[in-house]
Amino acid sequence: MVTGAETDEASRNGSSPPSDTKPTPGIPGSPSPDYDSPPPREGLLSAEAELRARREEIVRLEERALRELESARTRLREANRRAEAAEERELKLQQAELELEEVRQARVAELESVSGTTREQARKLLLKQVEDEAAHQAGLTVRRIEEEARLDAERRARGILAVAMQRLASTQSIETNTYSMQLPNEEMKGRIIGKDGRNIRALGNLTGVDIIIDETPETVVISSFDGVRREIGRITLEKLIADGRIHPASCEAAYNEAVDEVEDVIVEAAESALLDTRVTGLHPELVRLLGQLRFRTSYSQNVLAHLVECSNLAALMAAELGASVEIARRAALLHDIGKAVSHEVEGTHAAVGARLARRHDEAEAIVHAIEAHHNEVEPATVEAVIVQAADALSGARPGARGDSLEQYVTRLSDLEEIALRQEGVRQVFAMQAGREIRVMVDPGQIDDDATALISHEIAAAIEREMEYPGQIKITVIRELRSTRIAR
Repeated sequence: MVTGAETDEASRNGSSPPSDTKPTPGIPGSPSPDYDSPPPREGLLSAEAELRARREEIVRLEERALRELESARTRLREANRRAEAAEERELKLQQAELELEEVRQARVAELESVSGTTREQARKLLLKQVEDEAAHQAGLTVRRIEEEARLDAERRARGILAVAMQRLASTQSIETNTYSMQLPNEEMKGRIIGKDGRNIRALGNLTGVDIIIDETPETVVISSFDGVRREIGRITLEKLIADGRIHPASCEAAYNEAVDEVEDVIVEAAESALLDTRVTGLHPELVRLLGQLRFRTSYSQNVLAHLVECSNLAALMAAELGASVEIARRAALLHDIGKAVSHEVEGTHAAVGARLARRHDEAEAIVHAIEAHHNEVEPATVEAVIVQAADALSGARPGARGDSLEQYVTRLSDLEEIALRQEGVRQVFAMQAGREIRVMVDPGQIDDDATALISHEIAAAIEREMEYPGQIKITVIRELRSTRIAR
């Protein structure tokens, strides 16, 4: 007989199990009986030993499987025990949380009853206190930062201005609107006057200047507010005196020659200014206007020399500040170009100069700096502010301008006196060297509509009673404040 274990073992080894089935004679595929050769004894013994070894191995495997099964069952029981303990702890924690929530609610209710406010009200109050404290601290911080920034800005500005002024050394001269010419003798006065004054009238009509002949010996005074005309008159008279023949025809010939010479001087002065400031590519019309400023003064300061000085100052300050040196240099050179034609067209010299620069294709940054250098337009670029500073520095140099303190104070006093005449005006402040006045009115007497009328009346009175260059801006300010103290 073959046991089940032997069958399984035989099937695993890929061999057929031993069988007691005898071969059937006459059936195909059936092994033929061999009655003459019995199976060997040694082969049976080895098969039995192998079978026994395999049985022992199976027994060991079964025992090990049983041990592992028992270990798994033990671990499962331990895991179940721990899970039950964890569930128990979770239940206890949930119970404790519920108890804590009840205690907290009871405390909150007790606090609400004691304080007389609800929880939402207390939260809002706390948040408001925190916000107020944060806003207060932020305000203090902002104020401190602003103060530090202001002090630092002032320190740096003083340093930049000091460096710019120390690096630029220029001579200052006071020019007047008259020119005294020495004559070779007293007889020349009669020749200049001519028969019935025809020569002096011809000179006046041609040159547009006043030729003053008084009792001063051997001296003739040429007077004109227009520097170009004054220079043409001077050269014309010098030519006539050198020639000795003075009559209307020779006056006209000398005048034409003087005009040509002055045109050459204008171009030469402009080219020299461009060379000194290193500005190139200027339109020929702007070059001609720039040269005309050689014969114009502002508060006795030569305007062309002022522009050259401003250009160099602006370039130095722009380099210190990291701004555009070329824009600052060019804008400072052209910022008073409107003075060359401001007596011929309407508007302030800043507005006229800006229109000229824009018409001749100057960059918009330069145009803006020109029109903003007297704060008629709010400066929007660093270069515009630099031009303002350079203009102020050049004019404030000792000896740069000859306007007396008495005249300056008188002009400001007249402006303030005219404004104070209006009813309801409380205070008047003259600013920008008399270019602007700010009028503070009483809000109890003057309403908003009356402020426009007051500004119109002040402007009309200034135009009627004063003589001044350019324009004067009148600003009327009405401010109403209501203050009460709760006690």
